[in-house]
Amino acid sequence: MPAKPLQDLVDFARTNSPFYAETYRDVPRTISHLTELPLIDQNAFWAANTWPDNRLLTGPLSDAGVYKTGGTTGVPKFSPWTRTEHADSVSAFGAGMVQAGLRPGHRVANLFCAGELYGGFLYIENALHHAPVENVRLPVGGTAPDDYVADLIAGFGVHVLAGEPMKLSSVAECLVKRGESADSVELLLFGGDLLFADLRPILTRAFPKAAVSSLGYASVDAGLVGAPVPGDDVRVHEAFPHRTVVELVDDVTGEPITAVGVPGRVVVTNLFRTLMPILRYPTGDRAEWVDPARGRFRLVGRSVEGARVGTVAMPTEEIRAVLIAADPDRYISGMQLVQRRWDGRDGLILRLGCTEQPPEELSGRLVEAVYAARPLYPAEVAAGAVHHLAVEWVPRSELVTNPRTGKLQQVLDERPPA
Repeated sequence: MPAKPLQDLVDFARTNSPFYAETYRDVPRTISHLTELPLIDQNAFWAANTWPDNRLLTGPLSDAGVYKTGGTTGVPKFSPWTRTEHADSVSAFGAGMVQAGLRPGHRVANLFCAGELYGGFLYIENALHHAPVENVRLPVGGTAPDDYVADLIAGFGVHVLAGEPMKLSSVAECLVKRGESADSVELLLFGGDLLFADLRPILTRAFPKAAVSSLGYASVDAGLVGAPVPGDDVRVHEAFPHRTVVELVDDVTGEPITAVGVPGRVVVTNLFRTLMPILRYPTGDRAEWVDPARGRFRLVGRSVEGARVGTVAMPTEEIRAVLIAADPDRYISGMQLVQRRWDGRDGLILRLGCTEQPPEELSGRLVEAVYAARPLYPAEVAAGAVHHLAVEWVPRSELVTNPRTGKLQQVLDERPPA
C-alpha cells in the first residue's frame, strides 16, 4: 500500500472520524507540515474508541482484524486493521527482520504469546511469512514449557528464537540449569519490551554463538513505528521509509527535538493506516536522536516508567544502570521496583532476580550505590518520611510478569488504596 500524502490523510480523518473532526476543529484546512497538527491526547483518543458508539474509526468494521494491548498500563485498548493495512505492516516488519539478521533457511521458533486478541504471536508469524527471505516457521507460542523449547532447539536445530525478553531469558535459565548451551542458535530476536542489560549474562551463557537484535519497534496501539538498525546497540531503530514518520518532542513544551542525544517523547504518524488513523500519536516511549536525517533514534525507556517514594522519583532505567554498575560479577538477572506502605510510611523494595545465590554483602552495596545516585532518598529516610530501601532476591522466574503477554512488570504498586 503506497504512502498517502499528509493532506489526504488529514482530510480523510476529519471527514470520516468524529474524533478527528473535533480534534482538528481549529486546524487550518490546508496542512503543509505535521507540526501544524496537535499531538493526540491519548485519553481522549481511547475514550472515543469504544464499542458500541465508536467515534474514532473512519468506517465500519467490515473487513478487519482486531488486536488488543496487554493492558500492563491502564485499560486494554482495541486496535483494528484492514486486510491491506495489516499485510503492508507485516511485510515491512518482515523486511526489518532481515536487517536484524534473519537469513535464508533460518529455522525460527516463535515464542510470543497468543490468544485473547493479543497481537504478538500472530503479528510475528505473519511477518515471518511475508519476509523477503525463505525461512522455516516453528509456531511454539509463549506458554510452551521451557524444557519443551530447549528440547526443540536441540532436536530441530533451531537457528533463531523470537520472543519477549523475559521468555528468552527463561529458556536460557532452563538450559543453564540443565548444564547445556544451545550452539545452533545464531540469533535472538526480541520484541514487545526493551532487552535490559541485566539479562545479557544469562543469554550469553545459554546461547554463546547468538547475536541479539530487536526484531523491530511496533505496538498494538501505535502500530508500525521503527525498523531495527544493525549494530551493537539494540535500542537503535529507524522510521520505516514511506510508512511512518517518527518525531521526538520535548516533554514540557511539546516542540520537536532536532538535536542529537536529547531525550524526548516518541510521536508517530502512520502514512498508510486509515481505518484507525494514527496522526502524531505519542507511543508512551522516550528516545533520543542518533541520526535525525536518517530517522534513526535510540529508545531510552518508557515516558512515565518508574516509582515515586515520598517526594523521590526513582526512574527504572536510572536505577537499573546503577545496580548493574555495582554488580560486576553479574548476579542480577532482572529487576522490579515494588512500592509498599507500612507503619504509616512508603517504602521501596528492589526485587532482584538471580540464578545463583549472591554474597550477603552485595545487597548493602547495591543500596549504598542507589543512595549515592539518588541522595534525596537517604535524606528523606533521615527525615522520617520514607523507609530505607530494601533488597529482595528471588529466582528470576519469580519476577512478576503480565499473565497474558509475558512482559516484565517493572513497577509494582502494592500499597493499600488511599
